[in-house]
Amino acid sequence: MHYPGIKCQLNGMSKHRYNLTIESAAHAERQRLPGHVRQRVKQTISDLASQPRPHNSEAMDVTDLGVPDNVELRRIRIDKWRLIYAVNDDEQWVWVWGIRERPPYNYQDIGEFTNRLT
Repeated sequence: MHYPGIKCQLNGMSKHRYNLTIESAAHAERQRLPGHVRQRVKQTISDLASQPRPHNSEAMDVTDLGVPDNVELRRIRIDKWRLIYAVNDDEQWVWVWGIRERPPYNYQDIGEFTNRLT
């Protein structure tokens, strides 16, 4: 299964198990973040390839969104920002979908993302 976005090549990091895809919009959102936050987000994204469920991540409530059973939507808090991503253990991929500022919690377009998971 292929998803649009930017494939990350993690040079010299052969221990990584999960394929990591960064949605083009998420990459653009990351570029607009303040410098110190941008670096933390970059490192967090890189770490997802080897640890897709870090201790500071939370599963998102996807009730009534039609998310496939083998896909889990998660978020990670980084300062006032949320990194939104999906994990599929069966196919071993992590798909970074967006970076959202809070408050307000603006996940109105999450349905569009979940439709692309099926």
